[in-house]
Order: sequence, then C-alpha cells, then structure tokens
Amino acid sequence: GAAMAAGGRGWFRALALGVSFLKGLLIPAYYSTDFEVHRNWLAITHNLPLSQWYYEATSEWTLDYPPFFAWFEYALSHVAKYFDPQMLVIENLNYTSHATIFFQRLSVIFTDILFIYAVHECCRCVNGKRAAKDILEKPTFILAVLLLWNFGLLIVDHIHFQYNGFLFGLMLLSVARLCQKRYLEGALLFAVLLHFKHIYMYVAPAYGIYLLRSYCFTANNADGSLKWRSFSFLHLTLLGLIVCLVSALSLGPFLVLGQLPQVISRLFPFKRGLCHAYWAPNFWALYNAMDKALTILGLKCNFLDHTKIPKASMTGGLVQEFQHTVLPSVTPLATLICTLIAILPSVFCLWFKPQGPRGFLQCLVLCALSSFMFGWHVHEKAILLAILPLSLLSVQRAKDAGIYLILTTTGHFSLFPLLFTPPELPIKILLMLLFTVYSFSSLKSLFRREKPLLNWLETIYLIQLVPLEIFCEIVFPLTSWKWHFPFVPLLLTSVYCALGVTYAWLKLYVSVLTERIPVRQKAE
Repeated sequence: GAAMAAGGRGWFRALALGVSFLKGLLIPAYYSTDFEVHRNWLAITHNLPLSQWYYEATSEWTLDYPPFFAWFEYALSHVAKYFDPQMLVIENLNYTSHATIFFQRLSVIFTDILFIYAVHECCRCVNGKRAAKDILEKPTFILAVLLLWNFGLLIVDHIHFQYNGFLFGLMLLSVARLCQKRYLEGALLFAVLLHFKHIYMYVAPAYGIYLLRSYCFTANNADGSLKWRSFSFLHLTLLGLIVCLVSALSLGPFLVLGQLPQVISRLFPFKRGLCHAYWAPNFWALYNAMDKALTILGLKCNFLDHTKIPKASMTGGLVQEFQHTVLPSVTPLATLICTLIAILPSVFCLWFKPQGPRGFLQCLVLCALSSFMFGWHVHEKAILLAILPLSLLSVQRAKDAGIYLILTTTGHFSLFPLLFTPPELPIKILLMLLFTVYSFSSLKSLFRREKPLLNWLETIYLIQLVPLEIFCEIVFPLTSWKWHFPFVPLLLTSVYCALGVTYAWLKLYVSVLTERIPVRQKAE
C-alpha cells in the first residue's frame, strides 16, 4: 500500500503535466470572440477607476461578470503589461498581437493549477474500496483522467477561450471540502465562486440545503430522519457570516458608490433571447424545433397564412429574440418557474433521504441539469456544470456510470459547433474520440462484474452520432441546401443531443427518487 501511495503521486503528476503540455500545443489554435471579451476586460480594469468598470461601453463586449472576476482580470492585467502594453488600450478593439495571444493562452493554462489541485483533492475523497492490482483500474486514477483530460473543458478553455478550469477548480475544491466534512471552507469557497461567475447560482440550492441538513443540524434520529433539537444556531450564524462577508467584499464598493443597480443590470441581461445563438441541447431546443415543424406542416396543409409568419431565421451570430409561430412564446418568468419545479424534487430528496456526500453530489448534478434543461438563454457550455460533478459519481456506481456515459458523449458532441473552422475539425474529432473511448473502456473494466452499463437502445443512440457528424461536416456543405437552410446542421445537432441530455436527466432523476436507503447508512 505504501509503495502504491508513493507511486500514486507520480501518476497524478504525469497526468497533470501531460494535459498541460497538450494545452501548450493548442496555443496557436482558433479562438472565439471570447478572446476579445477578456482582452477588453483586461483593458477596462487596468485603465479605469472602479467606479467606471460597469459603465464603460466602448466595445460591445461590456463587463458582465461579478466583481471578483473583474479583480481577477485586474490582477492579470498587471502581468499583461510586461507582454504587450498595447493590449491594455481600451480603444484597441480586436487587438491580437502574438504576445497578446501568448499571454492570454498562458494565463488560462497557469490558472488551471487550481483545477489540478481541486482534482487531486476530489480523488482523495473517492473511496478506493476495490483494491485494484493495476493502477489503471483504480477508481481514483480513472476519475483523475475523466476530470483533468475532460474534452469539454479542453476545447472550451484552450481553443474557444475562457477561464472555466479555474472556476470549476473552485467548485470542485468546495465539493471536496464538503466531502471531507470541512463545511465552512466549502461554504467559503462556494460563496467566493458565486462572486466570480454567477452562473453557479444554478447549483446553490444543493449547497444551501446540504449545509443546512448536515452542518446546521448536528444529529439524526436512528431511522435517519432529522433530529430537530440538534439545530445549532452558532453554525447557522457562521454560515451567514461567511456569505455576508464575501458579498460585502465583492459588492460593498459598488453599494457605497450607489452603483449596485447598474452592476445587477449587467449581470442579468434579460433582453437576450430564450436560446443562445447556438442552441443548447435542452428542452427549449426541442420546443423550438417542434414549433418549426408545426409551422412547416401548417404551411403545407394551408392552416397557416404564410404572409403572417415572421421572417426571422433562427440563427444569427449575435443573440436575438426568436418568435414562436404556433406554440406560445416563452417568457423569462416561465423558464424560471419551470426550472424551480424541475429542481424541487432533487432538493426534497437531499433533505428527506440524506446520503451524505453522494446525496449532495446527486442533487448538485440534478440542479445543474434542471437549470440547463429549462433555463433562459442557456449556453451549451453550461452542460459542463453537470458533467464534472457527475464524473465523481461515475467511478463509484455502475448505475451512475451508465448515465455519465450518455450525458458526456451527447453533451460534448453538442459543443462541436463552437469550433467551426476547418483546421480544428481533426483536433476536436480526435480529442473527442480519445476521451470517449477512454471513458467507455475504463468504466467498463471498472464495473465488469456488473451488468452492462448501457442497454442496446442507448448504444444505438450514441453510435448514431457518427453519421450525424459526417452529414453535418462533410455531406451537408456539398449540397445546395447550404445556401437555403444554413441552420440545418445546428438544428440537427441541438435536437439530437437534446434527446440524449433529456434522457440522462430523467434517468438520473428516476434513479435518485426510487432509491432505497440501507438501514445501516440511515443510522450513520
């Protein structure tokens, strides 16, 4: 065991260095408009006083992340000036010198150190009860690969360009701390994360309820139900203090300046449409497709008057409103209500069927998936919010591993349209194949004594992604449809992946709701 532990650190280091080397190779790859977004934020925070950060609008890419992220950009800008001071000039829109590209790419690779550390901590939480003779079959090793080499993070951060690794590092670290029963540290990390990027509010219900149930109430009855008399007011006060202090640090200066409404209007722009420019594969993608299909059917059968139909094609680069023609239009309030209804059962399960860290993780994934399914203006990158925590569950139980395989394969495939340039085609396909083949083979060998992870229907569904990709990338551009219906590949990808994501979400929900808790676990 001791030799294993000593060798253990070696393999983790090798994995981390290997993936960092790969990220270095991706430096010259394509980058999206997000690259300019972050360059602009570097310039804003570097040159302007705090009071103008959330007002500056020279570029269309205004600052729309919470204050901690703005301070993070401010810190980076002080390193950036040694690479190329020109990138810090606000008027230099779309400025891309070699030094700028090199600096921005390096900053992402460097801040990923936090993610690597968080993965290391998560691996310590996974119980390696199965003594595998081969290191490659240890749950901890498989988990490290599934997180460090995650395909979605690689293409979104190191090709497309964003700082998700660093943010997910904060999230996974807070999860690891909660699993280690270091509740206050976990709560602090999550509170800080919320002020870095507010999309993590989606999973806040899981954190709130879990901390209340496991930290504010200090004991359970013998049958696992809550012992109301064990409530600790001190613990609740400590949690409240943490949240208030972090919020005061982040929003306090803007409150003093009287700019809080301006900051909030930047963080929550409801003028954007229901779906992102590339549809995320969620319920609304199916809803829009249904509307489109009904419209075409209505025109064919003369139920609809074609002069009255809005001409808007549903794919613009910038985000716009989409008018439904047959089905009722969806408002932000409607999506909020749908999301809350979808999240509620998972939160109830967390409260009434406590299962320690695993119950928390299940609730976390369900919150992320429910808000992905029904949220307003969801970006397809948000699927990573469910995929990464689900990786932790996938190496512990065969049932979760099956759901993980369906969700990651479809979720990652739906990220393909983000990289639409020809040179990136082989990169994304090879990386995707590498990751998918590894996740299937490793999880299969881990649970080889149990029944197959996927049934034949699920397998067929996943295999069909191959012809879909061949059609979208190779066949479609050669046809004349390319000019008349340019949105078809996007629509097909979204709708087909939406089926898989919806299926995984329902399957996970059913497994959580129908699970019986062993008495032994209740007593704990």
